[in-house]
Amino acid sequence: MKKITLIGLILFGYLISAHAQDSKVTLYNPARDAKLQIDSALKVAKQQNKYVFIQVGGNWCSWCILFHKFYTSDLQLDSAMKANYVVIDLNYSQENKNLDVLKKLEYPQRFGFPVLVILDAKGNRLHTQNSSYLEQGRGYDKQKVLDFLNAWSPGAFDPQKYLK
Repeated sequence: MKKITLIGLILFGYLISAHAQDSKVTLYNPARDAKLQIDSALKVAKQQNKYVFIQVGGNWCSWCILFHKFYTSDLQLDSAMKANYVVIDLNYSQENKNLDVLKKLEYPQRFGFPVLVILDAKGNRLHTQNSSYLEQGRGYDKQKVLDFLNAWSPGAFDPQKYLK
């Protein structure tokens, strides 16, 4: 009986260890060149008539991971994001704070993390958003996020939309 208990404990420990390794979040990559990320996204945005959506944060930030999972797991939010934006997850961590790029974006980290930055296809910063305004309780509010995505989309800046 002791052998079975010991084997069970070892197996349980192995499973917990394997799960912990699998659940390590790697949304943000400290080795990525943020300037190159933005330049590449701007090229795609220009070709596809989209804007660039930058989520600044780090793998250490539970709210950053939660926001990413929130919009990618909801079909309506994910569709709105893909229809209007080229998305970048820009790293801010001890390994790489990307301070040179964040300076050009006018220091969005002042709002905490995650912080959302919208660029037009020419690289002009249109908006910086403190993500806390999109929260509800211990998560995010779908309608607030959807309203935000629509309000800063390329279509929202079409003057023809407001002539009627």
